[in-house]
Amino acid sequence: MKKILLLSLLAFGSLFAQVQEDIEVPYISYEIKMGKGFDAVQSNCLMCHSFGYIINQGPQSREFWAKKTDKMITHFKAPMTKEDIDTVVEYLFKHYGNGKLK
Repeated sequence: MKKILLLSLLAFGSLFAQVQEDIEVPYISYEIKMGKGFDAVQSNCLMCHSFGYIINQGPQSREFWAKKTDKMITHFKAPMTKEDIDTVVEYLFKHYGNGKLK
């Protein structure tokens, strides 16, 4: 019983914490490379996550970007058409690729 009470206090105690000063959330600017296919990325990818998610992957192969796009469709149910998939993969490989197919 004591363990449950202690865990409850630890879990809910932070709900009552107060801060007396303004809190400023830092803004992180990501360099977005514009080009053919950006509109498909904007409408299919950026509705769920920031551009930082894409940039933080680092330069990757065409196969990587194709698999990453497939993962977004399969596991996260991204509603992309076949044409959009090809456009997004091409955009990502061209602007954030490493030049390798695999």
